[in-house]
Amino acid sequence: MSIISQVILKADDELRYPSSGELQGIESFLTTGAQRIRIAETLADNEKKIVDQASKELFRQHPEYRSAGGNASGTREYNQCLRDYSWYLRLVTYGILAGDKEPIEKIGLVGVKEMYNSLDVPVPGMVDAIVALKEAAIALLSTSDAQETAPYFDYMIQSLS
Repeated sequence: MSIISQVILKADDELRYPSSGELQGIESFLTTGAQRIRIAETLADNEKKIVDQASKELFRQHPEYRSAGGNASGTREYNQCLRDYSWYLRLVTYGILAGDKEPIEKIGLVGVKEMYNSLDVPVPGMVDAIVALKEAAIALLSTSDAQETAPYFDYMIQSLS
């Protein structure tokens, strides 16, 4: 949920107008809108490059995943890994656009550890994959855009760790 929605819902629950501090938060959110859109566009436009680079790094760190019997040994399994990497990158863009980590939590992290454990997917490997995604994405961004983006990846990394 965006900061605007949060402020409105909180004020309405308390039967009051938004406070000046809340309005300043909205103003700050609006003034960073162009940056958040630029970051989301950069990540979306470079999705394949980011995912390819991250997967190469992950499988360099964990060659056993691609070996016979590994979680990404077959073409189908490998493509499912890449699909998940794209999904996590997309989740980051949702958080950036909303200016909030809540979309990442609600859409992508609820129950994900349990799902991976039930599928015998090594959760530490998924953490390493998200770290690799972060590094590949950050490398494409300016310093200020990278500073804005990093906490969303870090939130996912901490949630899965």
